[in-house]
Amino acid sequence: MTLVLRQDTDAVAHLTLNAPERLNPLSDAMLAALSEQLDALAADRTVRAVVIAGAGRAFCAGHDLREMTAARAAPDGGAAAFGDLFARCSTVMQRIIALPQPVIAQVHGIAAAAGCQLVASCDLAVVSVSWPAPSQFSPDLRFRT
Repeated sequence: MTLVLRQDTDAVAHLTLNAPERLNPLSDAMLAALSEQLDALAADRTVRAVVIAGAGRAFCAGHDLREMTAARAAPDGGAAAFGDLFARCSTVMQRIIALPQPVIAQVHGIAAAAGCQLVASCDLAVVSVSWPAPSQFSPDLRFRT
């Protein structure tokens, strides 16, 4: 399965995190696939904007907790694996920030933990009206109209 799909429409590259059955977690493989796409976009002068979305019912549920739980079995309790994971994730987020094109997060469903970090790394976020994030981990911050 391709973990990050790319579809270009005119001068806009649409990247879709594609692990919907697991709510698009930032697994080792997902981070590698996203990094590869970002490297290609940085060199592609035909692309004028980038949109990042999630397949299925969520944008991104954050880091892959299955991988993180498995790493805890290491003699160091996962410290080395977590350090590596967070460094790679930070590198991906910095690549988003450094892209010459504006990056738009198209958010629907869950955007939790590192998924929120992914949204925050983009230049702009467009969220669905039913986006649950304001109530996920914080007091009621819903927008009033």
